[in-house]
Amino acid sequence: MNDSLLVARSIGMASLSFLIAAFLMPLLIRVLKRLGMGKSIRDAASAPVMAALHEKKAGTPTMGGMVIWGTVLLVTLLLAAGCQLAGPVSLLCRISFLSRGQTWLPLGLMIAAALIGLVDDYLNVKHRGPNGGGLRMRQRLLSYILVSAIGAWWFYTKLDWNQIHLPFMGTFQIGLWYVPFFMLTITATSHSVNVTDGLDGLAGGSLLAAFGAYAVIAWSQGRTDLATLCMAIIGALLGFLWFNVHPARVFMGDTGSMSLGTVLGVVALMTNQPFLLLVIGLPFVLESLSVLVQWISKITRHGKKIFKSSPLHHHLEAIGWSEPAVVMRFWMVSFVCAGFGVVLAIIDHA
Repeated sequence: MNDSLLVARSIGMASLSFLIAAFLMPLLIRVLKRLGMGKSIRDAASAPVMAALHEKKAGTPTMGGMVIWGTVLLVTLLLAAGCQLAGPVSLLCRISFLSRGQTWLPLGLMIAAALIGLVDDYLNVKHRGPNGGGLRMRQRLLSYILVSAIGAWWFYTKLDWNQIHLPFMGTFQIGLWYVPFFMLTITATSHSVNVTDGLDGLAGGSLLAAFGAYAVIAWSQGRTDLATLCMAIIGALLGFLWFNVHPARVFMGDTGSMSLGTVLGVVALMTNQPFLLLVIGLPFVLESLSVLVQWISKITRHGKKIFKSSPLHHHLEAIGWSEPAVVMRFWMVSFVCAGFGVVLAIIDHA
């Protein structure tokens, strides 16, 4: 397949995913409202700042992330099925991007994480479980670890992958140590994206930048199927964001943030540029660090806090930033970091 057709395929998948997601989103919103799947906001006793700032959002439909991963899965499988029916020399086979070496694993782990997130969302909406509903933090972390363990096994045994690349330093064989490294990367990325999903459009816009960066990196490495998958995710994210920007008509939910965080980590590992996630995904890193710092401070300083509220986006709201201002500035930082990460990857590869 020539470069022109590959470019057209990537852009076409983004456009097609956007149209499908934008069409399905209003239908899903109506269904979620009819089923009473509205987001629960934590009460003033457990989170006074968040309760004061977001009380009006209670009842907004959640689980909107189903449209994101559902659209990507639908497009991928329809093209693959069409290829099987039409034959190997057909146009459908030329534009299909389902491949064992590049997209099976990210798609599989995305769906696994999405289903776990869906259960968490349902428990939260129905107020089942501790702290008003949903999975406990340790249960969520165990879920991340389980999903990442499956991916680590596939990478190590099926793809025979046991090397990590340190930008500007080289590639190193680490043997079996790759398994815990893979698990740590996926768990940290998925958790960080989940933490970031707290304001209208915040996680979605930041993910757009990150997937855009890794699409370019994958393309520069000749991993065109993986790059096309990233573009399909970008298109579906845009279709979701149409209804998620302030004031949001629907929330992503854990089914969206967990699945997208997982697949972002897998893409970073498949391009062998996981350490660039610290640059490309800097907003996610800062959000997760703010929670960790706040937790350590409360334990070691007898309940004293560093931030008025955590994660960082709630602290910024608490000191007077409006929600749209926080989101837009996070988006700006995300795209700058993504661009810088791409530059580093290209220089490193040169």
